[in-house]
Amino acid sequence: MKFSDQERVLLAALQGDAGASLAELADRAGMASSTVWRKVQEFENLGLLRGRVALLDPAKADVRLCVFATVRLADHAEATITGFAKIIRGHPEIMEAHALSGTADYILKIRCRDVETYEQFMTHTLLRSSLVKSVVSAFSLKELKYTTALPL
Repeated sequence: MKFSDQERVLLAALQGDAGASLAELADRAGMASSTVWRKVQEFENLGLLRGRVALLDPAKADVRLCVFATVRLADHAEATITGFAKIIRGHPEIMEAHALSGTADYILKIRCRDVETYEQFMTHTLLRSSLVKSVVSAFSLKELKYTTALPL
């Protein structure tokens, strides 16, 4: 999609604070409130705006531990891939899941309270599944950058 400069400013403002009022967004983007409302509706109808959310602080929400787990499946049969996707969708601890090229099939971003909680999660979900051949976990020691904003 191609965006005007004002649309880029509007989208950046929405990514920064989706709870901003129409008046605030209009002021930032240099548009009339009615135009902002129409543009937001247009972006939603196009599927560009997938949702509006509140971002929680992981430490204050008591999910400080961030784990990146690479997963190799037992095989690549359609039933295995579908079954694994069902497991992934059923666990809110798994915040992101990406299919990969290379030696691992998937990488998961998982948030838990602590190492013990992660161990319990792993032993009761992924490691117990016959769909999973192996899991390699890496614990984030420090977050250097975090953003949900796409570069426009």
